[in-house]
Amino acid sequence: MTDRYEPSTALEATGLGKKYRRGWALRDLTFRLPAGRICALVGPNGSGKSTLLSLAADLLAPTTGTVRVFGADLRSAEARRRIAFVAQDKPLYPRFTVAETLRLGRELNPGWDQSAAERIMAEAEVPLTARVGSLSGGQRTCVALALALGKRADLLLLDEPMADQDPLRRHRMMGALMAEAAERGTSVVISTHVLAELDGVCDFLLLIGGGRLRLAGDTDAVQAAHRLITGPRGAEGGTPQEVARHTVVETRTTGRQLTALIRPSAAPAEDSWIVREPSLEEVLLGYLGAPDAPPLITSGARPPVAEVGR
Repeated sequence: MTDRYEPSTALEATGLGKKYRRGWALRDLTFRLPAGRICALVGPNGSGKSTLLSLAADLLAPTTGTVRVFGADLRSAEARRRIAFVAQDKPLYPRFTVAETLRLGRELNPGWDQSAAERIMAEAEVPLTARVGSLSGGQRTCVALALALGKRADLLLLDEPMADQDPLRRHRMMGALMAEAAERGTSVVISTHVLAELDGVCDFLLLIGGGRLRLAGDTDAVQAAHRLITGPRGAEGGTPQEVARHTVVETRTTGRQLTALIRPSAAPAEDSWIVREPSLEEVLLGYLGAPDAPPLITSGARPPVAEVGR
């Protein structure tokens, strides 16, 4: 059997699962994230997003399955060198100044980029002389992001990095983060609840619900696979035939009108129905509001099939 893992794959999970005493946090996740992509990791609270990021950062051991980074085993020195992780709790030394924290990053990481770390601090308007313990939660997040970017990792794993930022700083930091990633072709997985900020920023998507993968793939492919149709309700409130013949993700009614998010099996009829491609936010809200909707894993998110050797 030949090695099916490719350097062009930043992150690959195969049959990945994590079980705690209370039950499965993640189960049977199989996907690939191509290198150089900005991936939004989306899901309701408790869906397993933080668990997945911790598994990818090798902070948790999987119960089942495997995770690889650029084809390397997570326990290898190569994988550790190529990953940077920003957790929700942002573990930093409160007695250190910002400058001392960045110096620690420089001492621990041979490929350290001081100018990249300092650009983040300047963008966030955080003084290098301030002690970490005196900073606000949003400012400490900026320090953690500076450490991650200064490491010059090839894969950034970010767990709700903008949750404690005010809107202006969130906008600035997201812009700075995306600029740094674009400059080096860095792969990014960013967990977020702010769906409106994903359009135009993320080009890949992973949506988890109930510990399982429900949507995965290029954002363009995910959007193109869906249609939002609006038309008259069926008799006695039932689903009209024009809708039922497709894969229905979610439906909602307003008065005598029905709006449905569908994966069309053929071109939807347009005579009595308004048909359009949904926004990424509308697709995500549809799946988040319909936990029993059938999953969709596009071709770009499927790992290559193992080749059988001669």
